[in-house]
Amino acid sequence: MHKRDGFTLIELLVVIAIIALLMAILMPALNRVKKQALMVACQSNLHQWSLFFSMYTDENSGSFPQGNNGLQDGSDNRWVKALRPYHKDNCELLCCPIATKPVQDIYGQPTGHRGKYAAWGVFSSDLGWAGWPTSEEGGLYGSYGINGWAINPEPESVRGSDPALKGKFWRTKNVIGQNNIPLLLGASRYNGLAESTDQPPAYDGMWWDEGSGGRMIRYCMNRHDGFVNGLFMDWTVRKIGLKELWTFRWHREYNTSGPWTKAGSVMAEDWPQWMRNFKDY
Repeated sequence: MHKRDGFTLIELLVVIAIIALLMAILMPALNRVKKQALMVACQSNLHQWSLFFSMYTDENSGSFPQGNNGLQDGSDNRWVKALRPYHKDNCELLCCPIATKPVQDIYGQPTGHRGKYAAWGVFSSDLGWAGWPTSEEGGLYGSYGINGWAINPEPESVRGSDPALKGKFWRTKNVIGQNNIPLLLGASRYNGLAESTDQPPAYDGMWWDEGSGGRMIRYCMNRHDGFVNGLFMDWTVRKIGLKELWTFRWHREYNTSGPWTKAGSVMAEDWPQWMRNFKDY
């Protein structure tokens, strides 16, 4: 009789094969759990923003932040400054958890990060962004963007005085159908004036300044497996199908049955290839 001192080579190979097989089975499930956790964390951020917007509008007779900085500045970045007492320059709250790498640094230099996992950069008043707050780190970055129509532009500003635009802004939360009006969403830029005729992104991760077909591209970011998270005017937060973006009432004159909706007779082949398998709306 010989005493066995350990496993044979064949036994070790069998154990390794079993472990590899188990890993192959478990990894997809673990990846799904990880993605689900990131989606929940993103929605948690947006729930925090719902509280910030709620407190701001309650303190300002229901009105949203003004949005325009004056006649020469058409940017809508003042929502960040207006809500600063609540978020206190917290870039983590300004970012979807899977899109945290700024596209540029505080000096305006590219960082090399682009696409759906990137944030919209670091900005400060030193770069000429009037009214933009400067944090202790030198600037703010984020990957959420406000619905550019959900602001209250000054009457003398470019948008507040333009007859073609001024009637579209929501200005206040006190409107009918709040649950179908987007307020803050995952985005590649801090704002966007979406229209029903805006073209979808030609490819997954297309950045906000790479297309000329409209500004819906800024929100059509495939960050959560065919979905992006959004906060609505009734303070609810939910995941949004990418094709569903075209069905919401972005502004007072928006056509919710536009050419990129089922009601508007969009065909499967009309969508870019990367979007065709997503749910239709």
